[in-house]
Amino acid sequence: MKIERRYDIDWLRVIAIALLLIYHIAIVFQPWAMLIGFIRSDEISTTIWQPMTMLNVWRIPILFYVSGMGVYFALRKRNNIELLKERAKRILLPFLFGIVAITPLHMFVFQDYYSMGLSYYPHMGHLWFLGNIFIYVLIGVPIFYGIQRGMFSKLIAFSKRLFSNPLGLLSVNAFFVAEVLLLQPKPFAMYAQTWHGFAIGLLAFFFGFLFMKTGKVFWNTVKRWKWLFLGLAAILYTVRYVLFGAEGPLYLTSIESNSWIFSIFGFCHQYLNKPSKILSYLSKAAYPVYIIHMIVLYLAAKFILPLNLPALIAFVLITLITFIGCYLLYEFLIRRIPILRPLFGLNWKVDIKKKRSETVVVNKA
Repeated sequence: MKIERRYDIDWLRVIAIALLLIYHIAIVFQPWAMLIGFIRSDEISTTIWQPMTMLNVWRIPILFYVSGMGVYFALRKRNNIELLKERAKRILLPFLFGIVAITPLHMFVFQDYYSMGLSYYPHMGHLWFLGNIFIYVLIGVPIFYGIQRGMFSKLIAFSKRLFSNPLGLLSVNAFFVAEVLLLQPKPFAMYAQTWHGFAIGLLAFFFGFLFMKTGKVFWNTVKRWKWLFLGLAAILYTVRYVLFGAEGPLYLTSIESNSWIFSIFGFCHQYLNKPSKILSYLSKAAYPVYIIHMIVLYLAAKFILPLNLPALIAFVLITLITFIGCYLLYEFLIRRIPILRPLFGLNWKVDIKKKRSETVVVNKA
């Protein structure tokens, strides 16, 4: 049986990770950057941060949604044991390797920049996301087993009816609102290594899986009503930004977050669900780039910030260096060295030579 490839979901993953890099670079120019272990610029910029106040309420939850969707696709050709083995190789191995060999590197740069004594500091850092995803898979195994055995058929049938209209889809906000009212995160976007980050990720992960399990119902709804979701998100963001200075009531922020996400799903499904050579490359590169981007970002900041450039110019330069540096590391090291590939979530096989030989054959033909 031929399994349909969802290119829009691949694009979502690529775009979300690219925005994550930009978001992390913007933190460098905020007064509180050092409080969360970032190198801080002497040139502070509220202008750079303004668009981030819209981005930060959905940038991480959408990745959890996409991760749950990814598990759905994985289970179409694997059983639960095979899923655990595959996720252990793709997520747990890079996570553990990253803790001991990747995140300490950008802390070395941080310590050097501030003339601290260099010390080896293994920690999760930005890779906390991978640890959460693996735990969600472990939690989900009995649920996935039950679904495969038809134990939740009534729930899935109910979900199909519920998600067939925009109000039914928005009703999932009840779970997310309950989460923030219970845990009271401050700020809302403090996801890393917090109970709020774990809980909102768990909800998004399982709803992502459930959305896929309803077949075309969810996608037809977000595609048809994408402008409604976008308008609701824009209104809630305006209220949050104008009346509350970017940190509004938690229950409204939860609804805003999902409204952005549903609208993005709708637009991507309509316009990006098609193959391309660029997507084929970027979808493979996105995961390794996510793992390595912090060390490149810190190195870029280390060399650009002492130039005392205006904040916007420095931001642009650090962004360019970070993206180019990540590309070079991926293309010429991670992608080409077999022993490195599984440590960054890729399979062992290097297919560069094969692609070149295929190109030669095509050219001769």
